[in-house]
Amino acid sequence: MTTRDEGRRGRSVPSRRLSRLGQFGRLAGGLAGGMLAEGARRLAEGERPAMRDMLLTPGNLLRVADRLSHLRGAAMKLGQMISLDAGDALPAELSELLARLRADADPMPPLQLQRVLAAEWGREWRNRFKSFDDRPIAAASIGQVHRAVTLDGRELAIKIQYPGVRASIDADVDNVATLLRVSGLLPPGLPIAPLLAEAKAQLHEEADYRREGAELEAYGRLMAGNEDFVVPELAPDFTTENILAMSFVEGVPIEAMANGPQHDRDRVTALLIDLVLDEIFRFGVMQTDPNFANFRYQPLSGRIVLLDFGATRPVPPATAEAYRRLLAAGLASDAKAVKTAALDAGLLGEAALRRHGELIERVISLIVTEASRSGPFDFADRRVASIVRDQAASVASDREAWHIPPTDMLFVQRKISGIALLAARLRARVDVRSMVAERIGATPSGL
Repeated sequence: MTTRDEGRRGRSVPSRRLSRLGQFGRLAGGLAGGMLAEGARRLAEGERPAMRDMLLTPGNLLRVADRLSHLRGAAMKLGQMISLDAGDALPAELSELLARLRADADPMPPLQLQRVLAAEWGREWRNRFKSFDDRPIAAASIGQVHRAVTLDGRELAIKIQYPGVRASIDADVDNVATLLRVSGLLPPGLPIAPLLAEAKAQLHEEADYRREGAELEAYGRLMAGNEDFVVPELAPDFTTENILAMSFVEGVPIEAMANGPQHDRDRVTALLIDLVLDEIFRFGVMQTDPNFANFRYQPLSGRIVLLDFGATRPVPPATAEAYRRLLAAGLASDAKAVKTAALDAGLLGEAALRRHGELIERVISLIVTEASRSGPFDFADRRVASIVRDQAASVASDREAWHIPPTDMLFVQRKISGIALLAARLRARVDVRSMVAERIGATPSGL
């Protein structure tokens, strides 16, 4: 979610199906023009340009990022999901493009905002507020957030969905998938249909703000009595299918802690890791979007603010058990059992193991060796992570070895990976082994 930029001008969100299709058509035309120009340049220099090289130019990547950011909705959200899910396994050019989509979102211009609010609340909607800030405090892929004070004095955060988002989800997802296919960034035989179907289903759920309001209330009940976290309270009298109203909770971006005291960074990271373990093994439900903007921090109280419950989904018992077996194998420093558990869970593909078995076994052994060290794990030490990333990239470059895990595992893994990235950003040191061992009732090897 992008914080407010005072000098930024809004761009109207294309809300009709034909206008959104036209945006994709203009994107395709712009990409074709860029390819022709790049091809001519390379031919003039005596090269034989490949299709992929002509497509993945800086100019074309900027065109894609700009157009998807303009469309917002599922087009932008899918890019964000792919970026967080795949991480370093993606080609560098695509990773850069998708990183832009995590950061860039233009707010609606005032006139479009007024039309949306009048349609949801009636033409006299301003009479229900003491104040309503027309400038959004945040803008994301599906909606933007405004701050307001009601007549009875409640300070609210109002999330307003961009017009046309819900109706365009299926077409947008298909169009983005087609764009990735024709670009050559995805291999023709990769079975992405189940993932696309799941992405559409989740996006439809995220676009239903009444559903998100119910998930917000349910998660708040799960966290009741936990003094380390704050969950906003729903304001049902202002909530509709396209508007989600909740109590405004003060906080600073969680990344702002990066320069804070080591003790505070360690404590916050340990709380977030413990929350993930709760979601998997105790709650049976997980907020699966680890976007850093969904976590804020209150310096005075030391509490973590949890936001955005549109991506909340159940964690099936079979998924929890798969992670229990995987973590138990890791705590036992049993590399063979880790490989078997990862294969059984679907996190590791048969083709990858068949084609790159020795390399994968070396990576697993390295991870197990590193994880077997007693004491706090230093998330700031990226040496092992860099080695694993480089080794994973060599497997990812073999498209015959590409594999998509089961969707339930994929969404949980997305949250785990996101929290690990945040821990690295905070340069935290946490005794993860002891936390995991206590949660699953296992004894770490060597302890």
